[in-house]
Amino acid sequence: MAREDDPVELGVQLLARLEHAELSLPAVIDRIETISTHPETTRAILEEAERRGHVRRDGDTVKPVSGRFLSFESEVVSREGDFECRRCGTSISTGYFMKLDAGEHGPFGSSCIRKVTGRE
Repeated sequence: MAREDDPVELGVQLLARLEHAELSLPAVIDRIETISTHPETTRAILEEAERRGHVRRDGDTVKPVSGRFLSFESEVVSREGDFECRRCGTSISTGYFMKLDAGEHGPFGSSCIRKVTGRE
């Protein structure tokens, strides 16, 4: 069982829930960097997601395989407060958080949560 503070497990679960037919490798790294910007951790997340069959790599293209997306009604929650978006760094008053088995991931602003999950 993964610890809640395990960035690799959190990243693997994030990649397993992407709503894209395919993404460029830089776009996938953009999402992973919301968890960690450490190159070894980024590589470990991508390799583990591929090993578990959540994504398939073809050169610089990454294709999510699971087809299991986050439900905005139950797995993405919003909270009011003073937050900084984990993706873009903007100050936000409403933070959106993803509820993954490995832990909660966020906060994100309204446009970044759509970008990270693949709704945009």
